[in-house]
Amino acid sequence: MTRRFKISPCFRASALVVAILSITNGVSLASANEPEQIEPHNATVIYPASFFQPYNPVSVNDMIDRIPGVSINSGGGGRGLGSGGNLLINGQRLAGKDNSPRAQLSRIPAKEVERIEIIRDPSGELAVRGSNQVVNIILQEVDTRSSTSVEVSGDYHREDGTLTPGLSLSHNRQSGHFSSVFNLQADPQYRIEHREENSYAPDLTPTEHMLETNVRDKTHFQTSLTLGYRLNQHRMQLNALIGSSEHPVDIDRRYSSRGTTASALTGERERVDYSLGNWEVGGDYEYSFDNGSRALLVFIVNDESNNNIRERFDLEAPLLSDDEQKQQYVESNSRTRERIAQTSYNWSMTDTQDMQIGVERAQTILDSSLFIGRISGTTEPSPAFGGLRPAWSISNPGTTVEEMRYEGFAVHNWALNDRMSLESSLVYETSKIAQTGNLSKSREFNFWRPTLDYRFNVTSALQIKATVGKEVQQLSFANFSATANNADKDQDVNAGNPDLLPTEEVRYELGLEYRLPDDAGVLSSRFFMRELTNTIGRINATTNPAQPLSAAGNIGDAKRWGVYLDGSTRLAQLSLPDATLTTSLHLFDSEVINPISATKERINGRGRAGLGFRQDVTHLNLNYGMNYNHPLNGGNRNIEISTIDWYNEAPQLSLFVSKVMFDDVTFRLESHNTLGEENCRNRVRYNGSSASGNIREIEDACWGGGQTLALKVRTTF
Repeated sequence: MTRRFKISPCFRASALVVAILSITNGVSLASANEPEQIEPHNATVIYPASFFQPYNPVSVNDMIDRIPGVSINSGGGGRGLGSGGNLLINGQRLAGKDNSPRAQLSRIPAKEVERIEIIRDPSGELAVRGSNQVVNIILQEVDTRSSTSVEVSGDYHREDGTLTPGLSLSHNRQSGHFSSVFNLQADPQYRIEHREENSYAPDLTPTEHMLETNVRDKTHFQTSLTLGYRLNQHRMQLNALIGSSEHPVDIDRRYSSRGTTASALTGERERVDYSLGNWEVGGDYEYSFDNGSRALLVFIVNDESNNNIRERFDLEAPLLSDDEQKQQYVESNSRTRERIAQTSYNWSMTDTQDMQIGVERAQTILDSSLFIGRISGTTEPSPAFGGLRPAWSISNPGTTVEEMRYEGFAVHNWALNDRMSLESSLVYETSKIAQTGNLSKSREFNFWRPTLDYRFNVTSALQIKATVGKEVQQLSFANFSATANNADKDQDVNAGNPDLLPTEEVRYELGLEYRLPDDAGVLSSRFFMRELTNTIGRINATTNPAQPLSAAGNIGDAKRWGVYLDGSTRLAQLSLPDATLTTSLHLFDSEVINPISATKERINGRGRAGLGFRQDVTHLNLNYGMNYNHPLNGGNRNIEISTIDWYNEAPQLSLFVSKVMFDDVTFRLESHNTLGEENCRNRVRYNGSSASGNIREIEDACWGGGQTLALKVRTTF
C-alpha cells in the first residue's frame, strides 16, 4: 500500500498555540527601526528608504520582504481588468494583466526608492479599489538615472540530477519626463515526477502495480517593455510583452500484474508536445485637473495560444524490445483573445467625500478544437487524427465562444470622521455570450453588484473592517465544449456544457488588524461567509451508457464559511534582532448537495497552517529563513460520473540563505520541497454511476518530484 497522509492532532494544537503566543506576547516586541505614521488616527504607514538601509536591499522585493503583514496580488485572474490588484508605483497601477507584480518589483533597484506607503483605508485618490491594503512604491524624483539588473540562476533537481539554467536581464532608465523598463527572461520550469499506483479488486485483492515517470523539459521565454511619461498634469504608460514556450512532456509507465502466479510485465509510453505563446499590449493615460479631479483611460489587448498533441503507445512484451504500437491520439488547441478598454472619472464632492464613475468594455474570444483518434473503431484512419480512427462522437473540429461585456460602475468614498470610512460601490454588468461551431447558441446576462466596505480605525494601530457585497463569478469558456481529460488516463474527454449559468455569490466579511507597537508585527483575522446560487460542479453528461461522461454544470445553492488567522512578529525580545516569525491558520468549510450521489458534500478544502521564519544578520549582509506549509486534508471528495477521489496534499518546506557580497551582488540559495513529500490520491471506480455503489476497482496512488535546489546570483549596476 502506498502512503496516506493524516493530520497530526499535535500539529494542529501547536499551530494554534503559535498563533495565540503571537497575539499574547507580540505586544512587547520591539524593533530597532520604526516606520512613520502620518497622524494619530491615519491608517497609512510610511517606510522611508532609510528604514531598509541596515538590510542592504538590492531590489524593491528585498524591501517588501522586510515589512510584516504585507502581500502583493495582481487583482486579475479573470476576464476584464478586475480590481487592479494592490500595487501602485508612484500612485499608478501596472498597465497590463500578464505582468507579475513581484517580477516587476524585482526589476526596480532599491536605491531608486524614496519611500513605501502601506495604505489601509479606501480612497478615491487610489487607482485601485476593493483591496484590504494598497502598497504604493514612491520613487525618487530625479532628472536622469539608469540601472541594469542581471540575475543568473541554476536549478538542480536531485531526483534525476538535472541542472537547468535561467537568466533575467532588465534595464531601467529615467530621462527627464520619460522612463522605461526593459526585461528579457528565460525561466527554467523543468519538472520530473515519479508516480506509484496500486490497484485492488473490490475485496482488496491486489491486481496491478504501476510505476510512472513524467518529465517536462520546459523553459519559458518572455520579453517585456514598459514606457512611461509624466509632465505636470499628464501621466501615461505603455506596456508590451511577448512570451513563448515549446516543450515536450515524456511519460513512461510500467505495469505488473498482481494476485497471479506469474507477473506479466507491460508498458506504455506517452509523448505530449506543447506549443504555448502569448503577447500583450496595454496602456493608460491619466489627466489631473486643476480642481483635483482625474480622468483615466486604460486599454489592454492580448492573445494567448495553448496547443498540444498527445500520443500514447503500447510497448510490446518483453519490454526490452523497441516494438510499440500507437493506441491513442489527442490534439487540443485553444486561442484566447481579449480587447479591453476602461475609462473613469474621479472628483471630490466635499472635503470628506469623493466619487468615481466609469465604464468598461471587454471582448473575449476563445477558439478551440479537439481531435481524438483511437486504434479501435469502425471509421477509416485519418492523418488528421494521427493515423488512427476518428472518435467522431467526442471529437470537436472547432468551436468559437465570444463574450461582449459592458460594465458600468460607481464608487463613493466617505470619510465619516477622522477614524471611520465607508466605501460603497455599485456595478451593473451586461453581457452576451455566443457560441458557434459544432452548435450555435447565444445568451444574455444582466447583473447588479453592490458592495459596502466599512472601516473603523479604533487607533492608528487597530482597524476593524466589515464588508458585505454581491459578486458574479465568471464562466470558464473551456467548459462550454468538449475538452481533453488529463486527470484520468482511462477517460479521454470531458463533455462540454453550453447551458452553464454564472455562479452568483453574496459575501459577508469581518476583519480585524492590529499593528504591534514599534513596528513589531501585524496580527490579523478575517471571518467570511458566502452564499452561492447556481454553484458549478460536476454533473452526469452521459449520452452513451458504454461511454460515461461528466461535465461542468450548475448544481444548486451552496454555502462556504471560514476564518483566516495571520500573524507576523519580530523576535527582538528573544535576543533575535531583525528576526521575524510568521504564522497562519486558515480554516474552511462548505456544503452543497451533489447531483450525482445526492449526498451533502464540501466544495472546497479544509484549509492550511503555515509557519515562516527569517532573520537578517546585518553586520554580515546575510539573511536566512524557512517557510512551512501544512494542508489540512480530509473531509472533501471529488465525485465524477464513475469515480470518487480523495486527495491528500503534501506539506511543503522551503529554505533559503542569501548574502550580499561586493556591495551589490546577491547570492541566494533556495531549497524547495525539502522534505521530498508526496501528494496522494485514493480513487474508487464503479460499474456504471458512482451513485450505484457497485465498485469495480480501487486505486491508491502517490507522486512527487523530490527536492530542488536553486542558486541565484543577482547584481545591479
